[in-house]
Amino acid sequence: MIFELLNIFWIPFAGFISFLIFISAINKSIGVRRAYVNLLLRIFEYGRVSIEHQQLSQNNLKTDDTNSVQFVDNADSKESTNGTTITRDAVLLPQPQEPAPEKPASSKKEEITFDFEKCLDYLKSGVESIIEDDVTSRFEAEELKSWNMLTRTNRHHEFISWKITLIWMVGFFVRYVFLMPLRVLVCFVGVVWLTVCTAAVGYLKEGQTKRAIVNLVLGTCFGVLSSAISAVITYHNEENRPLSGICVANHTSPIDVLVLMCDSTYSLIGQRHGGFLGVLQRALARASPHIWFERGEAKDRHLVAERLKQHVSDPNNPPILIFPEGTCINNTSVMQFKKGSFEVGGVIYPVAIKYDPRFGDAFWNSAKYSMMQYLYMMMTSWAIVCDVWYLPPMYRQDGESAIDFANRVKGVIAKQGGLIDLVWDGQLKRMKPKKEWREIQQVEFANRLKAE
Repeated sequence: MIFELLNIFWIPFAGFISFLIFISAINKSIGVRRAYVNLLLRIFEYGRVSIEHQQLSQNNLKTDDTNSVQFVDNADSKESTNGTTITRDAVLLPQPQEPAPEKPASSKKEEITFDFEKCLDYLKSGVESIIEDDVTSRFEAEELKSWNMLTRTNRHHEFISWKITLIWMVGFFVRYVFLMPLRVLVCFVGVVWLTVCTAAVGYLKEGQTKRAIVNLVLGTCFGVLSSAISAVITYHNEENRPLSGICVANHTSPIDVLVLMCDSTYSLIGQRHGGFLGVLQRALARASPHIWFERGEAKDRHLVAERLKQHVSDPNNPPILIFPEGTCINNTSVMQFKKGSFEVGGVIYPVAIKYDPRFGDAFWNSAKYSMMQYLYMMMTSWAIVCDVWYLPPMYRQDGESAIDFANRVKGVIAKQGGLIDLVWDGQLKRMKPKKEWREIQQVEFANRLKAE
């Protein structure tokens, strides 16, 4: 009896999985994911309104209680004859100081005086940096304006009312019992399909035919993998899609590669990894040219730059995808671009990627989560929704340094993606500030004291 029931349910389930993989493989959409995302937006909006209404009711109740207590206290103060009432007039307030009388001119050398007030601005900036600086907050999950029904973003709203609790429980069941097993299965099929296809394509002879087949195979494989996270990607300005040269983009997570590879084929440059990322790297290397280097080689800028120049000089190679920040940022800002990829010369294709954090936080905090933990969080999120903007190609101007060119490209990406343009190095999350940066601040403060 049990086996008969399994056979009955297995056939439609296998057909559903096969249809899902086929649709993803041919990079077609029937509108299910976008309808799913629109439904989630309505649920989030209902939750926001319900939470705000509940909080407003609680605040009004607290205000009424406070007013009642103050009324009783005021009545007791008026009835008391021995008590002392403290009024605002009795509080000592700082009085404006009278200007000091001018000292008569003297032939003696004036003494240098130091006013503590001159360093208050620096003390204020220091305290603000300790509480929340521009760097540390870029390596934490982005704060949401409203709750997205995930306890990983807020643990104070799931029991605020019975309706919200019911919606949260249903969402928990859908994500962990239905979506997660389905996504794991699709991800497994996608990785196996990628490994087999790239191994077969690797035996083909180099040429235009192989490149066309590689584009088809990688587009199919990454289309299947995008289904494993319910990715909803919108591409803008596709006429600016890079065909060769160097493509640079802001970096949020390894998913950035998947997002871009669903639309076009790129060569990648980066450090060799083990584990799950290592499997993908070895599979990709069999089908198309990529630049993988060891940790020791990464420090040799000249060696990496030479290999990059060799790749760009061959017009038959696909565009190489580079993340100049060198680390993952939480998609609220763009941090300092390394100048190496801007010294090679040639055309630069900027790409801006912006994720919608309401459906799932795509940021990978590698210091806190391993790759498997990160994949688990992605597959238990609602979806991964993002926009990709292909920007017009940019060229290095005459007399422009590589650093200035990198900053100009970074500013264009930040403006298009609605991100904050920061000058700080993203590697500050792993190292202390350079001594030169501290000395610049010290010199600036000394010059200010001299001027005053």
